[in-house]
Amino acid sequence: MPASQLRIVLVGTQHPGNIGAAARALKTMGLSQLVLVAPEDFPSDEAYRRAAGADDLLAEARVVATLAEAVADCQYVLGCTARSRRVQLDEWLPRQAAALAVAQAASGAVALVFGRERTGLTNEELQLCHAAVHIPANPEYSSLNLAAAVQVLCYELRLCMLGEPAPTAPPQYPNQMPAAHAQMEGFFQQLGQTLDDIDFHKGRAPDSAMRKLRRLFLRAQPSEQEVRLLRGILADAQRMARLAGKD
Repeated sequence: MPASQLRIVLVGTQHPGNIGAAARALKTMGLSQLVLVAPEDFPSDEAYRRAAGADDLLAEARVVATLAEAVADCQYVLGCTARSRRVQLDEWLPRQAAALAVAQAASGAVALVFGRERTGLTNEELQLCHAAVHIPANPEYSSLNLAAAVQVLCYELRLCMLGEPAPTAPPQYPNQMPAAHAQMEGFFQQLGQTLDDIDFHKGRAPDSAMRKLRRLFLRAQPSEQEVRLLRGILADAQRMARLAGKD
């Protein structure tokens, strides 16, 4: 069962009651992995009151400082967002996203990320995601409570785990699992530095090119071995750039 590979991540939660209600939502749907990124008030008596019996999930919840840390070992990350952002990501409805998450969980950890109650996820945080999830609420009143949004996604995950049709997981070569999130982030940092070293941008702002390159490589889901190969190529390019600068 993929339940142990499915992780709910709450970023910057402001109201402890929402943390407790989210834990309750997880437990009712057979999930147990809860990660809290820089919560404003936790541990909290209010969180435990709202958990209504899901105290064990709160006691075992992992608290970290950044989203990057929360998803460092994940092979696939979905960001739940209420509206379109400047960060262009593939966008899925909850049922589609849940089917994809369960399929991906067959080969590694998957995170569903929820943002702050008032402002959601930042563009920088969404850049850490492979794709986005949008709950198609009433456009005339689309304000969905954080814990309610968590419940919607957990319910869809539950349906998939109970046997609803899901897409086939991407084919993998033996012993070549997709690289973890932290490995991809290290690659992106080196890629950005290499593009600067070879003057690829030629005075233009690098943000647009890097966003497109991030989407390309996250969509490709390279393996650990492939990421090492790519980083070796970048290292040689950086070395040649240094040599050229000495001439």
